Amino acid sequence: MMKQLLLSLFSALLVFFLHCTTTLAQSPAVSPALPPVVLSPPQPPALSPVQLPVPSPPQPPALSPIQIPLLSPALSPGPAPSSANVTAILEKAGKFNTLIWLLGNTKVGDQINTQISTSGQGITLFAPNDKAFSRLKSGTLNALSTHQTIQLVQFHVLPTCISLSQFQAVSNPLRTQAGLSDSFLLNVTASSSNQVSISTGLVNATVTANLYTDNQLAVYEVDKVLLPLQVFSPKSPAPAPVPSSSPPPPQQQQDTPATVTSVDDSSTAMGLIRHAAISFGVAAIAAFSL
Repeated sequence: MMKQLLLSLFSALLVFFLHCTTTLAQSPAVSPALPPVVLSPPQPPALSPVQLPVPSPPQPPALSPIQIPLLSPALSPGPAPSSANVTAILEKAGKFNTLIWLLGNTKVGDQINTQISTSGQGITLFAPNDKAFSRLKSGTLNALSTHQTIQLVQFHVLPTCISLSQFQAVSNPLRTQAGLSDSFLLNVTASSSNQVSISTGLVNATVTANLYTDNQLAVYEVDKVLLPLQVFSPKSPAPAPVPSSSPPPPQQQQDTPATVTSVDDSSTAMGLIRHAAISFGVAAIAAFSL
């Protein structure tokens, strides 16, 4: 049985070997022709764009830190605006009725209140009391024009706030709100005891009381009305006419005609003769009548 199995296996292997030999002996089949290959011309290698160096801007030299100087008191920001009211201050003092009327009539009071409340610019007011105005010559204020009245009130106002102690260091003359003319300048001096004197060129006044002072407004009572030279300077008399250097023309003398004189003389002589003849006739008649 075993022998038959080996014989069958050997026969199968022999048949497989013969079959493979026959297949390899045959000529190989021709493969179909391939299409011609078209060769494209060689492409040059792609060049990357040349990156040109961009010149960098010149660098400024290194700066040392800037030292900012501290602001001096003169350059420091100004004080805050004031809420004071100059008219209310004078009304509280109780003896400035004339000045209050002038401040309202000329609108200078409103200008002062607006300036100290909005712009932050200080104001100094020299306030003459009612007694000072009563010393003026009667009709002085009524004789002023509207413009002159405004100048008179503004002449009592300085465009800065100055305390009593600061008057010792001010540089005279001081400019007023009345204008830049030399006729609207004040000279103010102060002693070590804060006694302040004011000169206008016509009037010498004294500060008698400190009515109000803050960082924006200073109001001082004065004993006289400050009269500006521009308004109250005495008028110089008109110059006398200059005599002429040439001699006056000679006056013509009127000559009396000679004929007039001879006529007057002859008339006088004839009158005497007639008078003598009449007298002689009367005497003769009187003699014959005797």
